[in-house]
Amino acid sequence: MSKKKFVVRAEALKSIMMRAKALTTVIVILLLCVTVRLLPYLTPIRTADIAQDKQAIAFTDRNQLLLGTLLTRDREHTAVVPLNQVSPQFIHAILAAEDGTFYHHGALDLKAIARAIKDAIHAKRILSGASTITMQLARMLDSLPRTVSGKTQEIWLSWRLTAGMNKDDILSAYINRLPMGGNIYGVEAASRIYFSIPASDLNLAQASFLAAIPNNPTYFNPYEHYQRLKQRQKYVLNRMIQDGYITNAIAQRAYTEKVIFQSRQPGIIAAPHFLFWLSSQILPTSLNKSSSPIRTTINRPLQQFVEAQVQQILTNLAANNVHDAAALVIDNHTGEVLAYVGSPDYFNEAKLGRNDGVQALRQPGSTLKPFLYELALEKSVIRPNTILADVPANYAIPGAKLYSPTDYTRSFNGPVRVRVALANSLNVPAVRVLEKVGVQTFLNRLRDLGFAHLTQPAEYYGLGLTLGSGEVSLWELAQAYVSIARFGEVIPMVSMFPLVGSLDAMNRVTTTTTWELIVDMLSDRYARATAFGVDSVLNLPFATAVKTGTSSNFRDTWTVGFSSDYTVATWVGNFDGEPMRQVSGVTGAAPLWNRIMLHLHSSQEPANFPPPSGMVKLPMCAISGLKPTPNCTSVVEEFFYPEDKSNYERLQLNLPGEYDEWLARQNQFNLASNNFKILSPHNRDLFLLYPGEEGKQKLEFKLAGISSEPVEWWLNGEKLDTSANALFWTLRPGNWTLSAKSGEISDKVTFQVQLANIKPTRRGFSY
Repeated sequence: MSKKKFVVRAEALKSIMMRAKALTTVIVILLLCVTVRLLPYLTPIRTADIAQDKQAIAFTDRNQLLLGTLLTRDREHTAVVPLNQVSPQFIHAILAAEDGTFYHHGALDLKAIARAIKDAIHAKRILSGASTITMQLARMLDSLPRTVSGKTQEIWLSWRLTAGMNKDDILSAYINRLPMGGNIYGVEAASRIYFSIPASDLNLAQASFLAAIPNNPTYFNPYEHYQRLKQRQKYVLNRMIQDGYITNAIAQRAYTEKVIFQSRQPGIIAAPHFLFWLSSQILPTSLNKSSSPIRTTINRPLQQFVEAQVQQILTNLAANNVHDAAALVIDNHTGEVLAYVGSPDYFNEAKLGRNDGVQALRQPGSTLKPFLYELALEKSVIRPNTILADVPANYAIPGAKLYSPTDYTRSFNGPVRVRVALANSLNVPAVRVLEKVGVQTFLNRLRDLGFAHLTQPAEYYGLGLTLGSGEVSLWELAQAYVSIARFGEVIPMVSMFPLVGSLDAMNRVTTTTTWELIVDMLSDRYARATAFGVDSVLNLPFATAVKTGTSSNFRDTWTVGFSSDYTVATWVGNFDGEPMRQVSGVTGAAPLWNRIMLHLHSSQEPANFPPPSGMVKLPMCAISGLKPTPNCTSVVEEFFYPEDKSNYERLQLNLPGEYDEWLARQNQFNLASNNFKILSPHNRDLFLLYPGEEGKQKLEFKLAGISSEPVEWWLNGEKLDTSANALFWTLRPGNWTLSAKSGEISDKVTFQVQLANIKPTRRGFSY
């Protein structure tokens, strides 16, 4: 062989080898791809691979009354239980009905297949199937077409199940997925819906009924085709006799036993917002521990009462462009949530009903002021007898216009007591106090009290923080006001049983005395008389402390208050942010708060609040904040720290220069006789005098526009023994004409006082 031919052949051989190597590489890659693609279909299926992580959640109230059931995302009513929590009667019934030799064959029952083929040949039609429980489970896991290819895949999936799971695991997965009619899946869900009992309590009659349904859930619907289901039950009982589970006599008793299927309850009976919120707070692992209904702290009768009141209040306010409201009721002793209403109608999507007004973030208006004043008292920035200046003020904001806080009345009251400033929700004094306390210090306190959504730096909120420049939720407000009711003790809010954690205080933000003083101020109906009147909806025939709030442009109104037993927080507004018309905290949210509070205490009045400990109560001049002199026109009583009694003895108050502009306005005001006006009561006001309150309910007579002449008060033609510009009069039934005279100028109003028939007698609730 020539050298040339040898070289040619060598090169050809080399080329062939290279091609073979490339082909081998391609084949290996293809085999790897096929293996990777087929691997999921070749490996055994284990219990964890098919664990049901989605199931319906049932909730009850504190007294085991059903609140509702939340379905899975697929709108299925599914409940999962382990095999040992299912009645043996049902296990025997379903085995007898569907696969009598389940524990004695593999994925397939070859004897059943042979029998089915033989019967079909003789009858020339299919008489019975041969699907095992394992094969049925395979169909439940993977919806396969009823073709030869689909059947082959079903058998293969059954083999994989058998390879990775024992018989009990397969049976458990099967009975928890059984179609039981409509959107009900699994024996536990069916047992609770049809019989209101857990699957562990099923007797033979009930178990044989349930075992009859999965064969054809629509055909054997217990509500629509009871007689068909009864015949199928007979078949199940006969199979149980054949398999040796029961005797003929036992089967006959079960067949003749009267079994009542409960009518299906609506999915959610009460508190839908609460249920969806609570389900989002619970870890899936917690839900899977037990299929028993979750027992919540809600009181269903109270919940339904509050839901009805929300709708009634909104009906009354419809003309004022008010469409939404929310309410929360908390037990002060335990922190338990007793009622939770997120909107007037959760199921009205057109009106944004699914919005949750309890958790939504909104501007809180003046509802944060009590926490500011408590902090200022605690840090001795102010004293209980401090006189604050409610006069025009301007604050320079870097990069912005001057900030000039005002009240919605756009008027100023001059020197005011701390009590009056808080109770009447005056804005300018609050901003002055915040300036001294410091925005960052106040922000830190609010966060300590649970306002977790105030996440911005102090500069972001500025001095407007005390007026509601931040956004908080009704939930956070209620929790913080529970802390006031507990005199500075912060406790967790509890929404379900068994209680998680301790009911001990999370922390105490300060000593109790300052909180007791704040409670006393918020419960003082006379202190808030200037803004709200003595007999407004905020005043109840028992001890309560309350604060209202209104956000800018009247988009939100709030009322949060408490008795010694309960805290009630209400919000009224519009989810879309549209302003309300002529609605403030006292006319929007307060009537709802009033109704709930009256209902809560209709059976028993709460205890009175304790007076601030370690303090003394002394008469003082309402204008100067000092010991009254003969020239003082309005004397009130106020709590003092013992160490402040020395200052109390001073006899005069010299107003500093910051009052000059306000004083000038007062002089101009006083010169115009047409500004001489009775501010309280209003003309044609109606007041109710409750039985047992005679001599206790008082009405403030208040005058604006003072002339140089003495003031005379006349009531129904009789001169009152005072020349003060303001006084309190004890309510008496009748029609009254009140007039005030000063020289040649005068003003007159009429009002009426009626006896209330009885105190509120709405039925209360217990737990």
